[in-house]
Amino acid sequence: MAIQIYNTMTRSKELFVPLEAGKVKLYVCGPTVYGYMHIGNARPIIVFDMVRAYLEQLGNEVNYVTNFTDVDDKLIRKAEEMKLSVAEVSELFINAYFDDIQGLGVKPATHNPRVTESMDLIIGFIKELEDKGYAYANGGDVFYRTAKFSGYGKLSRQNLEELQFGIRVEVDARKEKPEDFVLWKAAKPGEVFWSSPWGDGRPGWHIECSAMVRELLGDTIDIHGGGQDLTFPHHECECAQTEALTGKALSNYWMHNGFINFNDEKMSKSLGNGFLVKDVREQFKAGTIRYFMLSTHYRNPLNYNPDSMTSAEKSVERIALAVSNVKHRLELAADIAADEVNPQLQEQLAAIVSGYHARMQDDFNTPDAITAVFDWVTLANQTLSRSEVSAADLTALTEAFAEMNAVLRLIPEAQDEVAGEEVERLIAERTEARKSKNWGRSDEIRDELNRMGIVLEDTPQGMRWRRK
Repeated sequence: MAIQIYNTMTRSKELFVPLEAGKVKLYVCGPTVYGYMHIGNARPIIVFDMVRAYLEQLGNEVNYVTNFTDVDDKLIRKAEEMKLSVAEVSELFINAYFDDIQGLGVKPATHNPRVTESMDLIIGFIKELEDKGYAYANGGDVFYRTAKFSGYGKLSRQNLEELQFGIRVEVDARKEKPEDFVLWKAAKPGEVFWSSPWGDGRPGWHIECSAMVRELLGDTIDIHGGGQDLTFPHHECECAQTEALTGKALSNYWMHNGFINFNDEKMSKSLGNGFLVKDVREQFKAGTIRYFMLSTHYRNPLNYNPDSMTSAEKSVERIALAVSNVKHRLELAADIAADEVNPQLQEQLAAIVSGYHARMQDDFNTPDAITAVFDWVTLANQTLSRSEVSAADLTALTEAFAEMNAVLRLIPEAQDEVAGEEVERLIAERTEARKSKNWGRSDEIRDELNRMGIVLEDTPQGMRWRRK
């Protein structure tokens, strides 16, 4: 199977060929942990979780690294505000990050390196750049000499002469050129610091990722990802640092997801218009949030509003109902037995799954992959409308859905099973209560199931349940 990936570096789709067959090195810039994750932060997390899952589905071993920036100016200010240490603040929000990704159905990365645990690597990296003439010290800070690296600007295609100095690039009289960027920052009085050859201080933002990538994945990786706002200056600076040091490409493929907007304005913590993931998760299940994220192509902008989430919720409920109906029918002994799947159904399922893969291999086209899921829903409902359906047919339906859902995770299987077990327990208790004419307890359980969004239905095969 051949995957085409849109490479930001070349502005074109390219055939994905990993450095080593069957193995993929993937690095995605992680959060600066000074606050709770907002829904805009969640987009790259879900997008690259999907990318990783699909690469694994095709049989690749994916070494997935995403970092934590656990010391910077924002963290220092937050620590002062909360009257905690920087370490305490970062630990608080790193734990919150893991709670959020679990609630989004996201699998943890292979490695989550922290800046504070990588200081020797970072200092060593800067020293090597200085030795090669790509870095210079001035006033306790160390800057990267962009004029020496001829490729600066190649990723973002940024016209350096048109940069708005003081807006996108920090103005500092100690720099040789305005576009030079900081590698090491001298500590101010009372700030957390580490000792270095240039004095006490801490790393600049860009150098962190270069050092971590090199340590955990090597000089060149397969895919480097992040939000499109990181293309410049962050990823551009990473390229300059690493490639000046190693003489090799930092990454063979660069992937960037689009923004999430609210009322057509980019979401961000600094603008104060970000909906916190922990709050959104109280309103919507993981599958709904994932559907919202993946129903638009990852490179396109996405607009968040209550109506879009409600629409996503209804779509996921339609899928969940079809899945539940197939599973319920499979559990019934009344269905006819058959050793082989109906040939027509088998052909239809093969076409749906093949279509899903074709769409995913076209630059991870999840909106069209979700269309394949709805093709499955239609086929499942048509199959269930027959008076007799074999266990083999139902199993084939279940397996086809599971293959697509393993990557999209619109119906989180583990969570669904746990919830299902609780519903079954309550229904059994309600049945016993009714038998013993304990109407009070029966009504309590009915109300509890209703609050859970569970609808009870009498069918010819007995009592069954579904979600609203």
